[in-house]
Amino acid sequence: MIEKVRHHCGVFGVIGHPEAARLTRLGLYALQHRGQESAGIVSTDGKTMFERKRLGLVSEVFPDEKSISHLKGDAAIGHNRYSTTGTTLPVNTQPFLINFYRGQIAAAHNGNLVNVSVLRERMEHEGSIFRTTTDSEVVLHLIAHSRRHTIPEMIADALGRVKGAFSMVFLTKDMVIGVKDPFSFRPLVIGHKDDAHFIASESCAFDLIDVELDRCLKPGEMVVLRRGKEPEHIFPWGKTEPGKEAACIFEFIYFSRPDSIVFGAPVDKIRRRMGWKLAEEHPVDADIVISVPDSSNTAALGFSEKSEIPFELGLIRNHYVGRTFIQPTQIIRESGVKLKYNPVDGVLRDKRVVVVDDSIVRGTTSRQLVKMLRDSGAAEVHMRIASPPIVAPCYYGIDTPEKKQLIAANKSIDEIRKYLGADSLGYLSLEGMLSIKGLPPMGFCTACFGTEYPVPIQDQGGKNKMDNNSQ
Repeated sequence: MIEKVRHHCGVFGVIGHPEAARLTRLGLYALQHRGQESAGIVSTDGKTMFERKRLGLVSEVFPDEKSISHLKGDAAIGHNRYSTTGTTLPVNTQPFLINFYRGQIAAAHNGNLVNVSVLRERMEHEGSIFRTTTDSEVVLHLIAHSRRHTIPEMIADALGRVKGAFSMVFLTKDMVIGVKDPFSFRPLVIGHKDDAHFIASESCAFDLIDVELDRCLKPGEMVVLRRGKEPEHIFPWGKTEPGKEAACIFEFIYFSRPDSIVFGAPVDKIRRRMGWKLAEEHPVDADIVISVPDSSNTAALGFSEKSEIPFELGLIRNHYVGRTFIQPTQIIRESGVKLKYNPVDGVLRDKRVVVVDDSIVRGTTSRQLVKMLRDSGAAEVHMRIASPPIVAPCYYGIDTPEKKQLIAANKSIDEIRKYLGADSLGYLSLEGMLSIKGLPPMGFCTACFGTEYPVPIQDQGGKNKMDNNSQ
C-alpha cells in the first residue's frame, strides 16, 4: 500500500444560505484530501433536521442532485472522515445526529481525544449506551449530561472534560457552532458570503464557493453563528498564553492543501521555504530535482529554486486508483507504488536525481521508489525529506504506526539510506523547520519528531482502542 501518514477528517458548516446543503457538498469536495473513508451532511430548515451519510468519497455519497434534494434548509454541517479512533464502519460515519432533552444536535469532529476510554467506561457503568466506537460520540454524551443553561455552555462544559485535539462543528435548529481546543492542534477558519456565515477546516473550501475568509479561529475559541446576526466569539476556558499552543506542524508539511491558509499562514509559502531550508542544510550535486507527487510538489520547487537545480516531472501520479482496489495483499504491497506512480524514463535516464518527499514513515514506499527510479535509468538517486525523522506515534489525530514500525525510530540515518538504496539521504532538521520565516508566531506540536507530548496520553491501543474496549 502507498505509505503516508494519515489524518483525521475535514469539517464544514454554513448558516443563513438557502443553498446550504449544496454549498456544504462543494466544501467537502475541496476538503476531500483530509479524509476519504466516508462523507456526510446534516441540514436544517429551523424546524427539522435532515441527514445523509455513507462510506465512500464525496462524489460517491453525493453523486447527483437527487442525493441532496432532501437536505432542506439554510444551515448545514458536513464531514469527511479518515479514522484515527474507531474502524471504518457505517455506524462511525459523521456528522452524528442525536435527540436529547434540549432537542436535536449534530456534531462533526476533526482531531483525536486522548482520555475518552476512561470517560466512556465511566459513563457505561452509569448506564450510557453507545452506538459507535468513536471518540466523537463521547462528546455528545457529555453534552447530553451537562446541566448548563444554553447549548454553547453545554458544549463548552462537555469539551472542558476531554483532553486532546478537537476542531468541531455543531448544528442545532438555530445555530452553527465551531470550537477549537486550547492547544489549537487542528485548523479551523471562518468566513462570510452576503448574510451567510461559514466555517471550515481549511480556506480552500471557501475559494470554491466564493466565500470571503475572515480569519482562523484562535486557540480555545468558540464561535456561535446565528441567522441574521454577527458571530459571537467566546473563550470558555480563557485565552491560551502565546507560545503555549501546540498546532500540528504537519498541517504545513503535508496535510493541508498548498492553496489553503491555516493557522493564519499560507501553506504554499511555508512549504516552499521548507524546500529552501532543506537545500541549504543538505546540498547535493545533481542534474534534476523531482517530487513525489502531489504532496511534495511545493517543497521540491523550493529545493530547486534554492539549489538552482532544474525541477522536472520525473514521476507521474495516477489519481484514479480506487481505495478498494489497493488492498493489503502481498502482491499489491510489492507493486503498490507502480499502481500510483509511473516514472518518466526520458527525464530520468542517466541523470543524477534529487527526490524530494515530505516524510518517510515505514520506508517501504521510498525503497520501492528508489528502485523504480534506478530501473528507469537514473544514474544517482538522492533522497531529501522536507521534515525531520518521524520517531514517535501521534495521538492527536494522525494515524501513524506504532514506534516499532517507524523506520527512523529504529535505524540511523545511514542505515535508512542503505535500506532505501539511495546514494544519499538528508532530512530537514527540527531547528531548521521551526526557523522557517513566515510560520505563525505560535507553539507547534513536534512530538512525532521526538519532543514531549503537549497533552499527556491516557488512552493507549491505537485507532481501534474503542473497538477493543467494546468487545
